Amino acid sequence: MKIVVDINHPAHVHYFKHFIWQMQERGHQILITTIDKEVTLELLNAYHLPFICLGKHQKGIGKKIFSIPLMDIRMFLAVFRFHPDIFIGFGSIRAAHVSRILQKPCIALDDTEHATWEHLLYVPCTDAIITPIWFKKDFGGKHIRYDGYTELAYLHPDYFTPDIGVLDEIGLLEEDRFVIVRFVSWDASHDIGHTGIVHKTELIEKILPYARVCISSEGALPEELEPYRIQIPPDRLHHLLYYATLYIGEGATTASECAVMGTHALYVNTLRLGYTDEEEEAYGLVYTFSDPTGMEETVIKKAVELLTNNNIKAEGREKRVKLLKDKIDLTQYLIWFVEQYPDSLISSTIPMPDLINHD
Repeated sequence: MKIVVDINHPAHVHYFKHFIWQMQERGHQILITTIDKEVTLELLNAYHLPFICLGKHQKGIGKKIFSIPLMDIRMFLAVFRFHPDIFIGFGSIRAAHVSRILQKPCIALDDTEHATWEHLLYVPCTDAIITPIWFKKDFGGKHIRYDGYTELAYLHPDYFTPDIGVLDEIGLLEEDRFVIVRFVSWDASHDIGHTGIVHKTELIEKILPYARVCISSEGALPEELEPYRIQIPPDRLHHLLYYATLYIGEGATTASECAVMGTHALYVNTLRLGYTDEEEEAYGLVYTFSDPTGMEETVIKKAVELLTNNNIKAEGREKRVKLLKDKIDLTQYLIWFVEQYPDSLISSTIPMPDLINHD
C-alpha cells in the first residue's frame, strides 16, 4: 500500500512517527508531506524521516486562507507520481482536497472541537474522521470514535522510555523539584479570541521559592524571564516533562502529554477541550483554568499546593497506571484501521479489545 502522511504541525510528527515506522516494516510505502512550521522540519530530521516541504507556515487568518489553494497545488504535484492508495493526516485540509482530486480515500485524526473553519474545509472531502470518544462534535457516518488520547500514539510505554540523562543536559539532578512552564504563540486559527497567562513574570516569581523554573516558549519573553528559558532539542522535551514535578502552560497538547506520562499539569487557557476535561475529571492529572477572572491567582494557589506535596510524583504515576489500563494503543489502532480500510468503517465506535493496555 502507498500511503501519504501529511504533517501540518510539530506535534503531528510525534502523532505519526511510530505509525510510519511500523507500516514501513510491514512493507508499505510512505510519502511524507509537510510545511515549515516552528520545529517541524527539525523533528523530522531528528527522527530521520524523509519529507517533501510544501512551503512555510502562514500567520494570520487572511494569509492562511490565501495559501490553501497554493498548498493544494503543491501537494498535488508532490504526490501525483507517487500514485498513493490512501491519505492520512491530522485535520489536513490539503490532504482532503488532493485525495478528492485523485479519487483516493482520506483518513483524518482530530481532537480539537473548536477548529471550526478547518472542519468546514476538510470534513466534506474526508472519508473517515477518527476522534476520541469524548469529542463533542458529530461528523455523521464517517465519524469513528476510539477510547484513548492522541498523545498515546507516541507516549504509550511500548514506544516511549524516559531518558534520565535529559536532566544532566540542563543541569538538574533526579531529586530536584522543577516546573516546566510553557507559553504558546497564539497564532493557530482556533486560538483566536482566547487567552492564557497574561502576567508571566508574576507567575514565575510566585513559584520560584518552591521549585526551579524551566520555560519553553514559542515566542518572545520579557527580558527578565529569558534566563529561565531552556535550550533543549525538541525531541528531548518529552523526557524532561516525564521527570518534571509539575507542568504549567497554555498548550493543551503538552498538558495531555504530561497526563499520559503521570506528570500533573495546570492547563491555563480560556479554550476548554474535551480531552483535558476528561483527564481532569476521570484521572485528576490535569487541572484546567479557563475563567479569566482571577485566573493567575488560582493557578498560583494550585501550583503551590501541588509543589508542597512531597508525594506528588508517586501519586501521578499511580494515576497513570489507571489511565493506561483504560485506554487503547492508538498507533496499533491506526495500523489496523488503515490496513483493514474500508471494512474498518463498519462501526462508529470500535473498542478493539486486543488493543486495550492491559498489564
